[in-house]
Amino acid sequence: MQYIIGTREFQIEEPTAVTIGKFDGLHRGHMKLLDEVFRFRKAGMKTAVFTFETAPGSLMSGRMQTMITTNEERRRNLEQAGIDYLVEYPFNTTVAHMSPEDFVRKVLTDQMHARAVIAGTDCSFGYKGAGNAALLRKLGPEYGFRAVIVDKLMDGEREISSTYVREELAAGHIRKANELLGYEYSISGEVVHGQHLGSTLGFPTANILPPAQKHLPVFGVYLSETEVDGVWYPSLTNIGRKPTIEGLHPVSAETFLYDFDQSIYGKTIEVRMLDFFRPEMKFDSLDQLRAQVDSDKIRGRQEHEKRNV
Repeated sequence: MQYIIGTREFQIEEPTAVTIGKFDGLHRGHMKLLDEVFRFRKAGMKTAVFTFETAPGSLMSGRMQTMITTNEERRRNLEQAGIDYLVEYPFNTTVAHMSPEDFVRKVLTDQMHARAVIAGTDCSFGYKGAGNAALLRKLGPEYGFRAVIVDKLMDGEREISSTYVREELAAGHIRKANELLGYEYSISGEVVHGQHLGSTLGFPTANILPPAQKHLPVFGVYLSETEVDGVWYPSLTNIGRKPTIEGLHPVSAETFLYDFDQSIYGKTIEVRMLDFFRPEMKFDSLDQLRAQVDSDKIRGRQEHEKRNV
């Protein structure tokens, strides 16, 4: 996959089938769009995704918007899906004021060489989001591309969307969130040194600090599996701020890997959340914390064994 980032000065020479959007989470609804994009390979087109390097809402609101998948995770997922080009376009006030037709003409047609543009029924682009599906259909014949508008993928009576996924993550419904995503929600990062409290209490953990832009599920303990050097291990993960320990602590994902005794400080790992056990709690003492974690570990091993039957 060719990854175009950090510049508005680029040119794709090959004709492309392009889909546009934020692709936050790359959920099953997004995959429905990609399925339509891939159909155009039969017509000799390259497949492409156009998105923004920074979520437009972050600039417009002045507050950073979190993402279910970070840019790196989104890139990895799209590469695994088989996309040929990913464009992460830098967003600023000049881009925000680009008219919808200028966006179609300058970016999609001229720069991306779009011969097909695939979008959802609720797509919006250009100044104040004034561009929509109807405009794509109107401009297609003029600029030489076919507009394909894709209906939303439904979960019962509800549209599958990033908002829906976020709601399920906030409620601790990780299995439902994973169903909507079509894969397990995960957190990736470099293993860093913490306070080594876990080792003291008998459950050493691999500590990663999610980036500020990463949208996290409700704080608590999760059944998980963790990838280290290409191997997946059963694990148990706490996401939160360690409220039992005095002082202020950054949000972290602390993962206990079953039957694992390697030193992995400095390595990048991926932790997939499989099920939600309990919310994060503040205990009156470290002994109470140890007793609860021992109980969590036993339950976690039992659940992992059930999955392997």
